[in-house]
Amino acid sequence: MKLTILSTSDTHGYLLPTDYRDRQLDANFGLTKAATVINREKAAATGPVLVIENGDFLQGSAFAYYQAKVAQQYTGMTSVYNSLPYQVGIVGNHEFNYGKDYLTNAIKSSTRHFLCANILNDDGTPAFGDPYEIFELEGLKVAVLGLTTQYIPHWESPEHLTGLHFTSALAAAKKYVPELRQQADIVVVAYHGGFERDIEGGKPTEALTGENEGYQLLTEVLGIDALVTGHQHREIATVHQGIPTTQPGSKAAYVGKITLTLADDKSVLAADAELLSTAAAASTEDLTTALLADNENVEDWLDQPLGTTEGDLTITDPFAVRLKPHPYIQFVQDVQRAATNTKISGTALFNNDGQGFGSTITFRSVLTNYIYPNTLAVVHLSGADLRAALEQSANYFALTADGEIGVNPKFERPKPQHYNYDMYAGIHYIIDVAQPQGQRITELTYAGQPIQASDQLEVVVNQYRAVGGGNYQMFTADKIVREVTEDMTEIIADYLREHPVVKAETEQNFRVINSSSNSIVD
Repeated sequence: MKLTILSTSDTHGYLLPTDYRDRQLDANFGLTKAATVINREKAAATGPVLVIENGDFLQGSAFAYYQAKVAQQYTGMTSVYNSLPYQVGIVGNHEFNYGKDYLTNAIKSSTRHFLCANILNDDGTPAFGDPYEIFELEGLKVAVLGLTTQYIPHWESPEHLTGLHFTSALAAAKKYVPELRQQADIVVVAYHGGFERDIEGGKPTEALTGENEGYQLLTEVLGIDALVTGHQHREIATVHQGIPTTQPGSKAAYVGKITLTLADDKSVLAADAELLSTAAAASTEDLTTALLADNENVEDWLDQPLGTTEGDLTITDPFAVRLKPHPYIQFVQDVQRAATNTKISGTALFNNDGQGFGSTITFRSVLTNYIYPNTLAVVHLSGADLRAALEQSANYFALTADGEIGVNPKFERPKPQHYNYDMYAGIHYIIDVAQPQGQRITELTYAGQPIQASDQLEVVVNQYRAVGGGNYQMFTADKIVREVTEDMTEIIADYLREHPVVKAETEQNFRVINSSSNSIVD
């Protein structure tokens, strides 16, 4: 007998093959493509099949945003996922972005069984579904334990997490897996989290904060037959010490496939893991047809003009944007400062896909550049805190072998983390990449005066950063002095209604240099 385990993770509401940069449905990803692959594999399987949706399905795409914020209808999302043969659903960290009620209702309207063992109510009971479920599949008892990254309180707005307690996925697995081992033939762990160490060598690949515990699950929890992961948007398919594990990227670009070959006594004889690309798959026709009308509403909404530009606010080289002041980043800083009545602002260019603004600014251009549903928080920082934040941000850079300024590999592998490099407005500073980490901010002034360690300053950043997200330990929730709870995309739209013409201007307030070669980005 063979047990096939199929999974998607981090689909982020990318249902159709589009990234919404334009109205074309020709991208190499999307749930309608994944549906074709899943149905094909399910039909071809020679034994039982388990299909898992591994979290982060409610937020991410323009379609998902429209359903939550404009249509205010969670079923616009869940009905599509209900069309796929998912038996299991896992709660992802981005599920909370639109609030606890939205998530709760989405779960209630879903046909798959949601599992989560380590997000608890005040009374210690699981908050979202059961901790595990045992499925009877063609005479085989398959236990699935659901786990979610415990790090969500470091990113999410506190009002979205009222009454919830997040515990270690590893601790939950150590509690439940031995119990499940006694009750089931096969134990599968579905974890919306990733790997904190290199799977083969065990070397840390990130700060060991507890955000990701996949390596520990593989190496410290006895009795796991298969591990499904996500969260990091990595493409992983491997077998480690006999345990197969997958992580199928994002946007339904891949379907994870684990195959367990079982003996007559239902023990595991062999295990295999692979990723099935959805790029060449045709979209499932009936699912596509059902989505087209709603998608046209989204496309029309995206094309609504909000403002115009004077000068060039386009982005052609994202790395260049991070090296010196850019008009698009300046615009975001201006929006943040205006919304919070704050003079100092920090923000990031979140990924390398944003194209900035053309001559006409639409909802489409706002959402495809500012991709996260962030709110804003003003934090009270000391001068020492601000310098520490800049030093953390400066870690983004490293010198290449030929002495040029490049990206620190830790911000690109194993997971791109461009969103953890912040640029600031309202202050003047220099980053010298030739200096040791922690000593790279060689100049730092505010209002023409050097910033002292004891100075007290107000700085506006997004909520993720304000509570320390991205290993910014100098930011903590207790330093937040005021918040704007509107979604940042709504704040941008409101700003454009008051300032319909955006000029391509910058403060020219920071430089990145390599003093060892006198390389200065002008």
